[in-house]
Amino acid sequence: MFIKILLTIVFLAITVAVGVFSRKQARSVDGFVLGGRSVGPWLTAFAYGTSYFSAVVFVGYAGQFGWKYGLSSTWIGVGNAVIGSLLAWLLLGRRTKLMTQHIDSRTMPDFFGTRYQSQGLRVTASVIAFVFLIPYTAGVYKGISTLFEMGFGIPYQYCVIIMAVLTAVYVILGGYKATAMNDFIQGIIMLFGIVCVIAAVLSAQGGLSAAFEKMSQLPADDGGGNGGFASLWGPDPWNLLGVVVLTSLGTWGLPQMVGKFYSITDESAIRRGTIISTLFAFIVAGGCYFLGGFGRLFGMPPTLPNGRLDFDSIIPSMLASLPDFMIALVVLLVLSASMSTLASLVLTSSSTMTLDLIYRDKKSLPGEVEEGSIDDVVAERVERRKVVIMRVLIVFFITISLLIALNPPTFIAQLMGISWGALAGAFLAPFMLGLYWRGATKGGVWACFVWGVGLTVVNMLLGNPMNPINCGAVAMVGGFVVVVVASLLTPKLSEKDVELMFNCYKKMKR
Repeated sequence: MFIKILLTIVFLAITVAVGVFSRKQARSVDGFVLGGRSVGPWLTAFAYGTSYFSAVVFVGYAGQFGWKYGLSSTWIGVGNAVIGSLLAWLLLGRRTKLMTQHIDSRTMPDFFGTRYQSQGLRVTASVIAFVFLIPYTAGVYKGISTLFEMGFGIPYQYCVIIMAVLTAVYVILGGYKATAMNDFIQGIIMLFGIVCVIAAVLSAQGGLSAAFEKMSQLPADDGGGNGGFASLWGPDPWNLLGVVVLTSLGTWGLPQMVGKFYSITDESAIRRGTIISTLFAFIVAGGCYFLGGFGRLFGMPPTLPNGRLDFDSIIPSMLASLPDFMIALVVLLVLSASMSTLASLVLTSSSTMTLDLIYRDKKSLPGEVEEGSIDDVVAERVERRKVVIMRVLIVFFITISLLIALNPPTFIAQLMGISWGALAGAFLAPFMLGLYWRGATKGGVWACFVWGVGLTVVNMLLGNPMNPINCGAVAMVGGFVVVVVASLLTPKLSEKDVELMFNCYKKMKR
């Protein structure tokens, strides 16, 4: 216990110290939200990866899908690396950086408002982001606190509160730069931790070969033959594909993920960041799901009062028998993954509400003269006021998420499915097409907002007749059809205005 407490105190002290160190760079809006748009490839790549993978993945998804699909759940991690990291950086990284800087966009709702020339879209997108980031944040709290309770014996409720307070402290102090620096430190811990944990778990089963052999002898849940949980595609490949789509493609439409491309320094940094981020995802995501695939070797998980299996307890029960030092490492691993994700979520939510709902500054298109400019003293005062409001909203957002986490309505995986399904279903297609297709219209974006949020909410109100995971995947993929069809049927934007926005790509390095 002494080792666990000591390592955790050192980790948390470093985290807060980084926030204190970065506070001078968080006085302006650009500094607080984007780190001054000068964050290098290593910090950005690790910030992307650590925001992507949290306790939701390590505890919730790895446990639940490892139990359902066996070793084939590793494909989810591979999809996260190839689609969620490599392709996301290749297709979105450079174009997002160039256009958002060209139109002076700081948030995803801000992008919608300027790119499609609609304050209504900007406001609606900010509300959608704020509302649907909450269940994701609650899922992260639940995941980290469940494992913390196992490692330290501290009641779940206290764990949730402690994590909320600590996250609020360093984000409020240092903003995005503190978050990125801590993400780098936490990413190193995650890389080292996942390798050590996999080695320890497999060793407890007699090694890799012995663990594979045991998995191949397990019968299917429906009473079928043995070997399904050790096969290449697993016992249920179609539902597995739905999870891969949701968790991989979903990152392309999440404000807290896409925002990382806003802040990176330049195009050469994007190329380096692509490689770093992809390798990070292969190790961390692939390792998490590979580990979860062996969950059935550690016995049946406990049941909930309604008789269903408690999937969120699978990973903690797998790790409970490890030596104290390894449990301490696991706690640091999940702390690192989760605090970085929490920081990204609360910063995204507070900045979106402040810049796109409370302060809706009228923007000029690139090349136009801005009217009614204010003097430097007043401008600086307004900037500082915005930062103060963002800090207050961070506390508000954390409090709401905390209340949900203290009494979570469902499994971690379902909380994330609802959040990602609505956000990526509404945002992914109009954001990506807005970067590539001049023909996307305001009407197409409105239609996609209705589609993504409507499908997710209706499915939830009807008691989830479609699994939330599959519903989210359908919302994302279907969004492209919705935007294209609606754009062809609704009024076009001014060709001159669209050309002004797409001029930024003429500067792209070939």
